[in-house]
Amino acid sequence: MYVIVVYDVEQERVGKVCQLLRRYLRWVQNSAFEGELTESQLERLKEDLKAIIDSEKDSAYFYLLRDAKWMRKEIIGQNKGSVDYLL
Repeated sequence: MYVIVVYDVEQERVGKVCQLLRRYLRWVQNSAFEGELTESQLERLKEDLKAIIDSEKDSAYFYLLRDAKWMRKEIIGQNKGSVDYLL
């Protein structure tokens, strides 16, 4: 499935959350990640994230699509998450 995660956490946890999400997804914008995950990877990511964030102060939103082809993405301005793949 294709997953988009956006988060808002207090400053002392930003680095840990960002580092965790980079293990699973591609960074596309400040506090936003996206990419393909299996169901088990998604569950593992959620559990790992729950161990980092403070549920009283922080939040993370998961947008789940069955496939990237069902998503239309438009970018206005700089594409911060651009990744060039070299072979």
